[in-house]
Amino acid sequence: MKANQPRNQLRIIAGTWRGRKLVFAPLPGLRPTPDRVRETLFNWLAPVIRGARCLDLYAGSGALGMEAASRGAAEVVLVDSDPLVARTLREQLRVLDADQVRVVEADTGAYLRGPVTPFDVVFLDPPFREQRLSQAIHQLEAGGWLADPAWVYLEAEAELKLTLPPNWELYRSKTAGQVGYHLVRRRPPA
Repeated sequence: MKANQPRNQLRIIAGTWRGRKLVFAPLPGLRPTPDRVRETLFNWLAPVIRGARCLDLYAGSGALGMEAASRGAAEVVLVDSDPLVARTLREQLRVLDADQVRVVEADTGAYLRGPVTPFDVVFLDPPFREQRLSQAIHQLEAGGWLADPAWVYLEAEAELKLTLPPNWELYRSKTAGQVGYHLVRRRPPA
C-alpha cells in the first residue's frame, strides 16, 4: 500500500476496473493482499482467470475476488463472517456494478458444509496464526468444492509449513516480508 493511500483503501491493479480505488472495513487485523503480491498472483493465473468460477474465502477487503472479477472471472463468491465486512463489500460491488460477484456472510467452515458447487480458482487467505488454513484445505478437498483441475491460492505467515493433500502440487511459491504466498494446482485424486 502506498504511503499516501488511506489505510482502509485499495486499488484494483488491472482489468475492467483498473485503477479504481475501493474502501474496505476498518477492522483491526484486516490486511488486504499487497499490490505487488496481487500482481504476481494474477500474472500466474493469467491463463486461467478469464471465465473462471472463483471463491474468495475469508474475503476481508475483497481485493483478491474483485481483482479476479476485474480480470474477467465469470463468477466470484466472497465469503466473510463479519457483518461490517460483508456490508462494506456489498457497497463496493454496487459502486462497481459488479453483477458477477456476490457476498455471502458466513463462517468459512459453515459455508463449506453447505451446498457444493465446484470452483476453478479458490483464494484462501485466513487470519494469520489462527490455524485455519489446514481445516479449510481439508474441507475444500473432501467436500467436492474444487473443479478438475483447480487452482488454489494460499496466503499465510511466511514461517508456516504447508501440508497439502497428495493430489495438490505446489506450482509457485514466494515470500514478501512476513507473508508467504503460494499457488497450488489441484488434480483429481488418483
